[in-house]
Amino acid sequence: MKRLELIPDVVRHSIGGELVRSQNGETFDNVNPATGEVICKVSKGSDEEINSAVESATQAWKVGPWSQYNQSQRSSLLRRVGDLILQRKEELAELESLDTGKPISETLNGDIPRAAFNFHFYSELCAHQVSPSFRSDDGSIHTTLREPLGVVGLITPWNLPLYLATWKLAPALAQGNAIVLKPAELTPLTAFAMHHIFQEAGLPPGVVNIVQGFGGASAGEALVKHPGVKAISFTGETVTGSSIMAAGAPTLKKMSFELGGKGASVIFADADLQLAAKTATRAAFRNAGQVCLAGSRLLVEESVFEQVISIVKSEMAQIKMGDPLDPSVTLGSLVNLEHRNKVASYVEYARKTKGHEVIVGGRIPDRFPESSAYFEPTLIKVDSQASRLIQEEVFGPVLTVQTFNSLDQAIELVNGTKYGLSASVWTKDINKAQFVSGKLRMGLVWINSWFIRNLHTAFGGMKHSGVGREGGQYSLDFFSEMKTISQANPMFDAPTKTWI
Repeated sequence: MKRLELIPDVVRHSIGGELVRSQNGETFDNVNPATGEVICKVSKGSDEEINSAVESATQAWKVGPWSQYNQSQRSSLLRRVGDLILQRKEELAELESLDTGKPISETLNGDIPRAAFNFHFYSELCAHQVSPSFRSDDGSIHTTLREPLGVVGLITPWNLPLYLATWKLAPALAQGNAIVLKPAELTPLTAFAMHHIFQEAGLPPGVVNIVQGFGGASAGEALVKHPGVKAISFTGETVTGSSIMAAGAPTLKKMSFELGGKGASVIFADADLQLAAKTATRAAFRNAGQVCLAGSRLLVEESVFEQVISIVKSEMAQIKMGDPLDPSVTLGSLVNLEHRNKVASYVEYARKTKGHEVIVGGRIPDRFPESSAYFEPTLIKVDSQASRLIQEEVFGPVLTVQTFNSLDQAIELVNGTKYGLSASVWTKDINKAQFVSGKLRMGLVWINSWFIRNLHTAFGGMKHSGVGREGGQYSLDFFSEMKTISQANPMFDAPTKTWI
């Protein structure tokens, strides 16, 4: 598979195993955010494409070859898909960088290998699923089975396009579902590339359908509202998640949401300050802060504030901003101009509002084309917990710093937003670390680390950061329906009893 094959003049939908244009012929531009240049056109999906995709998926699930695949066959197919992703790692990494503006060092060494691992992981998990059985005192046998839901809808974000698409595709396929995937309109290329990979892997037509396009009042909304879709798994912004929940409610779909975050790195005075500050900087600026798990808030015990900030500033000075396809670059552009301008507006708010001090950065660099979406890595000291920079998800290369003087104050500051996705706790006192971790209203807490994951464990957020959990058996459970089959023992001669 060559890169030129993966960037056609018009990116089309994948429906029923075929590449098709929108019935109304509408397209939109796919723009490289690092240059402002148009990469290609993209077919704009609508109700018609969603209806066709759901019909194709329904047929594939009910009567196609996929309906006859057993657990072992599904496991083997997932393994082949993961292998093919690795074989095309370089091409996929370049496509991802072109679409997102993120450094190729991140896509090549992180995003794409992790996408392949998602398929390999669920291949193994799929192969080893068991159906538990229980024998009652009366001799009856009760077996619990997991069955596919049918047609499921996946709506994925632009910040980690292939990584998070495969995070949903793999477990949904492992459970035998058919799929309609609606990738983010800003990042269509690697989703389009998966059409070729699925075909080469031998996935039956119609099992995975990919409809490009927009969300509200477009393809995304049509997918959510479609009565033939039994579940929606969505990763994205909190307000959008709320809208999806409302739109899908009349059809009683299963819903799984991984939403916004306002991650905090909490550094106590007894921490390894060098390691804590270096990691906190990486947590804030990886993918230009466009990560739901980003440590966008830095909380430092006041007695070591100057030491920590000195290290952070030194680390920020080593960040190399530039062409995302340059392997030495560590900070690319933001995903588009609109988002760059939103991030810039938060910094402008900080400059104009009492209680904020822009310590480093905060500017749109003038050495890149005006049509590009770059923004300097920025460090801002904030005095008030009520600041918009603390309470709202900036989702850019902006790190705020606050100070605290007690354990209780640190916990209160971390918990003092509507979000509850992740936090890092830095201290050499393991008892303190465990105590603080237990008090934080976060779905994921790291101790003296950041961004380490085990795919068997639950992933998701509290409060406005999500509904449900993903990962390991949790994803397999979401993408399946539970059925219990009970069989009486005719040889049992005790008095008949009816259990309710």
